[in-house]
Amino acid sequence: MSDDLRTIYKGRLLAVKDLPTLPTALQEVSRLLELPNTTTDQVAKVISVDQVLAAKVLKMVNSPIYGFPGRIGTVKHALVLLGFNVIRGLIISTSVYDDMNRAMRGLWDHSVGCSLACGELARALGMKDPEEYAVAGLLHDLGKVVSALQLPEAKAGVDAVVQEQDLPYIDAETQVLGFGHDRINAWLAEHWNLPPAIREGMAFHHKPMSARIYPQMACVVHVGNVMARLFEYGSGGDDNVPQLSPHALKLLGMNQSALEALLDTLCEKFADAGELGFA
Repeated sequence: MSDDLRTIYKGRLLAVKDLPTLPTALQEVSRLLELPNTTTDQVAKVISVDQVLAAKVLKMVNSPIYGFPGRIGTVKHALVLLGFNVIRGLIISTSVYDDMNRAMRGLWDHSVGCSLACGELARALGMKDPEEYAVAGLLHDLGKVVSALQLPEAKAGVDAVVQEQDLPYIDAETQVLGFGHDRINAWLAEHWNLPPAIREGMAFHHKPMSARIYPQMACVVHVGNVMARLFEYGSGGDDNVPQLSPHALKLLGMNQSALEALLDTLCEKFADAGELGFA
């Protein structure tokens, strides 16, 4: 792979005009959130007008991931319980749901599994707004989707390297593209103006100790990703289970017993999610 070709890939991938467009509803929600007096009713009305999007959001908020299974019947109720930032992340993830299924088989399921693990871990650790951690987990592999859609020929090359050399997907990406989906995530999160904590969770889940402002978020998404891989919940593009960072576990204050408790909880939660059609 020549440096010139890698530069071409990078340029095509990161050009603003090549980014996937987000639904009109999200653009309007983002505009409303910049206004000081925006109400929950105003935001809920915008989302509810897009019936397909509203249905997908309600399906997600009623999943086991957010801790309110089967209890949320309206977008307004979801907004009250989860907050604007979580709903904004949900809209992004559900908007690219079809693209995820088309780009990489099993990636949506893996993302849901990571999200579930992140939310459970954040709750177990007593963190504020565990739903936001779940959203970061749901979005952690979006860079793979954008790469596969924008650079299908490179995607084929990454898949070939994974198969032939048995490399983790991110290492194969780096070999073929010159960068991994974590870097693409950082750019996407900035372009879509996502909250800083979610940005760091997306950008540093493979190198959680590199996160400078919100290392806890990055560490939770790191652990959540490993847990989803360990349980083989969906597919992240390869068969390797990433190694848990001992530094991340230490930062989160997790010992062996805490890790075992998380594994026990997730075993049950993953089974519930599968029964409800999220795997």
